[in-house]
Amino acid sequence: MGLRAATLIATLTSAICMSFAAYAFETSAKSAIVLDLGTDLTLMEKNADMALPPASMSKLMTLNMTFEALEDGRLTLDQRLPVSEAAQAYGGSTMFLTTRDRVSVEDLIRGVIVLSGNDASAVLAEAISPDGTERGFAQMMTERAQQLGMTNSTFANSNGWPAPAQRMSMRDLAILAKRLIQVFPQYYGYFAETEFLHDNRAPDNRFNRNPLLKLNIGADGLKTGHTVEAGYGLVGSAKQGNRRIVFVMSGLATEQDRASESERIANWAFRQFAERQLAEEGVIIANAEVWMGTAAQVGMASTEDIKVLVPVLNKDGVTAKITYQGPLEAPIKAGDKVAELIVSVPGIGDATHDLVATETVDSGGFMVRVRTAATVLFRQLTGQAATFF
Repeated sequence: MGLRAATLIATLTSAICMSFAAYAFETSAKSAIVLDLGTDLTLMEKNADMALPPASMSKLMTLNMTFEALEDGRLTLDQRLPVSEAAQAYGGSTMFLTTRDRVSVEDLIRGVIVLSGNDASAVLAEAISPDGTERGFAQMMTERAQQLGMTNSTFANSNGWPAPAQRMSMRDLAILAKRLIQVFPQYYGYFAETEFLHDNRAPDNRFNRNPLLKLNIGADGLKTGHTVEAGYGLVGSAKQGNRRIVFVMSGLATEQDRASESERIANWAFRQFAERQLAEEGVIIANAEVWMGTAAQVGMASTEDIKVLVPVLNKDGVTAKITYQGPLEAPIKAGDKVAELIVSVPGIGDATHDLVATETVDSGGFMVRVRTAATVLFRQLTGQAATFF
């Protein structure tokens, strides 16, 4: 039995023949990546695996560790944490915390997200750290990043304060942003808050630095970053209709460059691509031949809706095919993976989706075996295709 490849049936291909390709996006950022979360496709990348100083964008990893601690009960939102001298000593963007304070975890989360508080990050880090120090927390962050597939990330602190060992790639930051959105939706709303005034301190520093939140383009997160070494960067996300994108960039020259480039990327991602549904969950896409079974064929379907993102200006279209080792040998149980649907999008790449059997096909009895043997003999003698039943 050899590998068979079946192109999609006509009703399926007609749904994507209207697809088109987009113009490539050129960015002035040193490193960048754009993801479409619904289809899990990368729309654009530039030096995405380069390990760079992430500045305050690395606070997203501290937030991930905090959300994990909230979910497993190590922290609660109303728990009040002490401020150490080490946390108080941080400069740059802060909540202006002092060692006399005991601050709720929820306020610290807001302080990290809205105010980009270096001190707030350190307080959370010391509370979660296995040894009570920010250094121990940084080691913990690095180990957790590797577990999450963020292979170009290492940490020396909780907040992105310049350090040779503080490095992340834009792809790693995109992985992290996707996780914060999808795994922790109960906390994601904090990222859209435009201001936070803690205890009436530093009212001029109460505004969220994310330049996209007030532009009415569906932006609702995540985090800016800036140091002299890193330049200006942003991890952003926006949702329009049913589509959500994540975009990460670093190495821009000015704050204005960051704002304009972020808006330009978001507009490009939404306007140059359109989402099309390719298949519905549980609906038969095609049939596969069955060997020595009580049925000659079995239906193949996806376990979820399959959506494809298509560029809107290319006339070449999207191609799709089903591949499987066939004929399939009985017995086959409903729900068994039997094939893969491979969708190729010009300028983007391939996406592979599993297809499962829609029904159970038992092994055939004596008469099925006799008919199968006769069929095989007939095919060998005539060179014609025959049904295995």
